[in-house]
Amino acid sequence: MVLAGKKPIKTTNGGIKAIQPELITIPEGDYIIGISDDQVNHLYRTEIWAEEWVEKDLFAIEQPQHIVHLAAFQIGRAPVTNAEYFAFIWATGYRVPKDWIGFRYSEGADGHPVVGVSRHDALAYCEWLNESLNGGFRLLSEYEWEAAARGGDDRIYPWGDDFDPWRCNTLESGKRGTTAVGEYSPSGDSPFGVVDMCGNVWEWTDSVLGPYPSHQEENQKAKNAMTRYVIRGGSWYYSHKLARTTTREAAVSTFVSPALGFRIGRSLKI
Repeated sequence: MVLAGKKPIKTTNGGIKAIQPELITIPEGDYIIGISDDQVNHLYRTEIWAEEWVEKDLFAIEQPQHIVHLAAFQIGRAPVTNAEYFAFIWATGYRVPKDWIGFRYSEGADGHPVVGVSRHDALAYCEWLNESLNGGFRLLSEYEWEAAARGGDDRIYPWGDDFDPWRCNTLESGKRGTTAVGEYSPSGDSPFGVVDMCGNVWEWTDSVLGPYPSHQEENQKAKNAMTRYVIRGGSWYYSHKLARTTTREAAVSTFVSPALGFRIGRSLKI
């Protein structure tokens, strides 16, 4: 099911408002964060790449596995698309993503996730949504992102513990670029029905990279121009080993890439 048919909301004076995003509510509760030793052992037995990761202790950034309590929140069913982001540019005159030609994205890519956007750009989009709609829109914390991807348990991929190249857009899929959001739905969806949380594009979060278990509030206090923010989900450009639900990569706020986009969150208590 491709989520590409939504149109911008036109105002009475001829302007364009935001496209109403499709949101999924994630209930309040305790959620498992991080990868366990048993899961590392499972990957070691079943994935060739995991041997090097174990030897170099590359799973350490995802450990120890721990529990966090999250208030209920909403998450975009899919990453923000080119069409959605175009409405923002048209309404505000904001700068276009690096790979667009003029003021447009590639023909036929309306429903593809927008890429080439920095964290600053993603925050500007959220601010515009809050002005255009009813507020509360923001980037997700990495804990919220992982909770939505795993659905309340500790699965390695949104559908289970074993990789399946037919459920997502990673390097193994051979697409060599983004795919329309929801193209792998419902087989690649998370238990909550969130699409494209494995592959397609990396997604900005609002969390500063730090060791587990960490208090997000403490990490946020030390922010500066070189602060690295967590990105999640892997992408079309990288192997599935980076598209696991627990994988943590990071980038500075100004970084842009043809494999990096974002997904919105929304607070329920404003």
